[in-house]
Amino acid sequence: MEALGLLLHGFAVLLTWKTLVLMMVGLVLGIFVGVLPGLGGPNGVAILLPLTFTMDPTSAIVMLSCIYWGALFGGAITSILFNIPGEAWSVATTFDGYPMAQQGRAAEALTAAFTSSFVGSLVAVLLITFLAPMISSFALKFGPPEFFAVYLLTFCSFVGLGREAKHKTVISMSLGLLLAGVGMDTVSGNLRMTFGSAELLRGINFLVAVIGLFGISEILLTMEERLALRGHAASISLRVVLGVWKDLPKYWVTLLRSSFIGCWLGITPGGAIAASFMGYNLAKRFAKDPESFGKGRIEGVFAPETAAHASGTSALLPMLALGIPGSGTAAILLGGLMVWGLNPGPLLFVEHKDFVWGLIASMYLGNVVGLALVLTTVPIFASILRVPFAAVAPMIVVSCAIGAYAIQNAMFDIWLMLGFGIVGYVFKKIGIPLAPFTLALVLGNRAEDAFRLSMIGSGGTLKVFWSNGLVGTITTLAIVLLFWPVIDRLLCRVGLTQRTTATSR
Repeated sequence: MEALGLLLHGFAVLLTWKTLVLMMVGLVLGIFVGVLPGLGGPNGVAILLPLTFTMDPTSAIVMLSCIYWGALFGGAITSILFNIPGEAWSVATTFDGYPMAQQGRAAEALTAAFTSSFVGSLVAVLLITFLAPMISSFALKFGPPEFFAVYLLTFCSFVGLGREAKHKTVISMSLGLLLAGVGMDTVSGNLRMTFGSAELLRGINFLVAVIGLFGISEILLTMEERLALRGHAASISLRVVLGVWKDLPKYWVTLLRSSFIGCWLGITPGGAIAASFMGYNLAKRFAKDPESFGKGRIEGVFAPETAAHASGTSALLPMLALGIPGSGTAAILLGGLMVWGLNPGPLLFVEHKDFVWGLIASMYLGNVVGLALVLTTVPIFASILRVPFAAVAPMIVVSCAIGAYAIQNAMFDIWLMLGFGIVGYVFKKIGIPLAPFTLALVLGNRAEDAFRLSMIGSGGTLKVFWSNGLVGTITTLAIVLLFWPVIDRLLCRVGLTQRTTATSR
């Protein structure tokens, strides 16, 4: 009940004309970014982040989160009308969404996508509302060994549970940790890896890196692909919306299952891509006529969209409660919190209650307003896809450059942004994931500080990470997750051997 009271207080913080206008602006910008091929949620938030530097923290995070919700909604438009996934997690939506559009059922498919996105996000926000305060209260008891164990768990779970090739994840994370060490050592005060450059004394700003890695690299990729877009027209009528909503209860098992999958993979680093495909595959497996999937079945739109949006939203839970981002977008939002002078983690719920509960309240309101907005403006936003990309790309590049410069008023940061843009382009071409890199860049210093303080406090013995039940359990779990692919293979082999032996008898 305490959570409900604080949530109502959050709505009171949120319901001002200024915040509501910023929310609408964020949603419109987010949908705009979402329908542009390739940009998507994380890139859009990274590119538009500098717009919020002059705002107060609550207004800024509300606008950023609404950009994210808008981008999530907008991605479905390209998937269904143009067969071009706005994001990797929208790929599964094209399997049945585009066939529905070809059959003249585009409005029905879009309504299903937007509605299921709303359901998935709503379940995840409910989880954040009631679970995040409990986790943050518990985390207040943490010292340096516990915090390092949690950081280690995050890094190890990215390696062990991520869907990318393990060696590429390790390479990406190692580079991020290396760059996080540039600048002044926060424990000893010594300079590291500055190579005599005065510009590197400040270290590498996380936001400059993110704008380059996500924004500039996507522009380069899109220019290379020279996308020519031709899709199906759609306008959603009230009759179609009510028809889809009337049939919604028939699919409650699919919606519930996909929400659960999404929340689980969002809190752990499984991610929205794995969630959308798992949601789709399980819906197909449990269907009475699985062969109808891929031919324009509405359940094939409900399942992946629900799972993906539940995952994307629930990734904010560890960021708010523990200061550990569960996804690339959450990492960018975490960087934004630092710019506004807030320290994400358990103390956020104690020291900045207005901010936290205003943010959670904005998740509810942003989803409701976003759903209404996309249902009524699909034709307008779909027409954006017909604007030549050559006209849009320069505006995005200039926006990125202004944003990078504005962080520290340094020309060096623009060159750094362009350098990270090329790095991001190369990483995407050779399949090295960016999320572990950004995670390591934003958490590297914190993990190092926690580790060194633990070592100083224990006299240099690693036994401190097994000094009590809590830290020992987290550290052991981290090591298990790191080697989980090997353990899983061994378990499968043992199981196979036992089954073979039993059969031979």
